[in-house]
Amino acid sequence: MAIIAASKERVPWQVRGHTFNWGSRTYVMGVLNVTPDSFSDGGQFNLPATAVAQARALAVAGVDILDVGGESTRPGALEVSEAEELERVIPVIRALRTHLDLPISVDTTKAAVAQAALEAGADLINDISAGRFEPEILKVAARFEAPVLLMHMLGRPRTMQQQPSYTNLIGEIYSFLEERLAAAVAAGIPRSQVAVDPGIGFGKTLEHNLEILRRLTEFRPLGVPLLIGTSRKSFIGKILNQPNPQERIWGNAATVTSAIMGGADIVRVHDGEAMVQVCRMSDAIWRF
Repeated sequence: MAIIAASKERVPWQVRGHTFNWGSRTYVMGVLNVTPDSFSDGGQFNLPATAVAQARALAVAGVDILDVGGESTRPGALEVSEAEELERVIPVIRALRTHLDLPISVDTTKAAVAQAALEAGADLINDISAGRFEPEILKVAARFEAPVLLMHMLGRPRTMQQQPSYTNLIGEIYSFLEERLAAAVAAGIPRSQVAVDPGIGFGKTLEHNLEILRRLTEFRPLGVPLLIGTSRKSFIGKILNQPNPQERIWGNAATVTSAIMGGADIVRVHDGEAMVQVCRMSDAIWRF
């Protein structure tokens, strides 16, 4: 019997001719940061030409979604203006859309950026604030009939790692995600078009991150796809004594495998080729 089986309750997503049949395999979201200051690849892909080259490499590697973000959300990061984020993101999305047919998500908390990105050719919204910073973003998703990914985070990126604490870690995250799911539905988004993310690394200590990975199955009753993003994060560096985020690939592999064993439907990664292989091998073990 399969440890992870395709869900009869969860409706597959149809995005730009691609079918996301939840439970059948793990889907891979490739990170494309078009920022000068992201924690592991800032400044590498913030021009349309370099972004397209990286996107093509991720597509060849076999990723299923390209996640384009124009504002760093590393711990302590300051917010950028709406105008600056638009200037970073929109030309890249337009360039990507002329070259690739992969689904594109826009990683933003701003309603205007989300709307402009969808108009430019993006297909999904990945909001680390879960619609708390600008509630209008949920209405944008509803108007465009775009799937939305909602994440748990304490506070804002600039403050989230200032002594984060919980009385009941999993219970508090679960309740938050349940409430934000209800907010999305109230804004007009079908529940079947929402995925959730417990927000590893966003207002969590090393111990919190490990506990979330160990207890992912406890989020299954939410009945929606589960996104996990551990790629290159600092808790991996601390455990492995590896200060360079780009040298954490083996730790990344372990966390991706653990996430899949716990029921993750989507994993968000920087190292496309390696993590696609990790997913395929893990799927062969855990989904049968």
